Amino acid sequence: MSATRPNPLQWIAYACGARLPESMNDWVLNDITGDHYVVRHLVRAMVPFLPLFAIFMLFPGPLWLRGSMVLLGILLALFYSVVYIHQNRARRLQKNGLPMDLDNPRRKAAREAEEDAYRRLWAR
Repeated sequence: MSATRPNPLQWIAYACGARLPESMNDWVLNDITGDHYVVRHLVRAMVPFLPLFAIFMLFPGPLWLRGSMVLLGILLALFYSVVYIHQNRARRLQKNGLPMDLDNPRRKAAREAEEDAYRRLWAR
């Protein structure tokens, strides 16, 4: 694996909140602001909860009850991950030494075009 992409252990540490070396800033930038960043964020957000989900499966009781505990944990974790996605993105960018307000260039251009169209329509 190249020096610009994290190895599996570095990725797990990154998913749990660790900073990656500066040589991987391009990868971090693409991970946080690139296409499909929401899916990557949701997958990354589940990693710290995996040990907790495994512990839930070790509780005594029927399998459906333990599975329900895991499902509830997943749903709650996904809910809070979606709610705080922008704050998390800004913090990860800051932690890796990048500006906190970076965004995907395509989304930024589309947003600016929409704002220009709105101004032209309502600037009478």
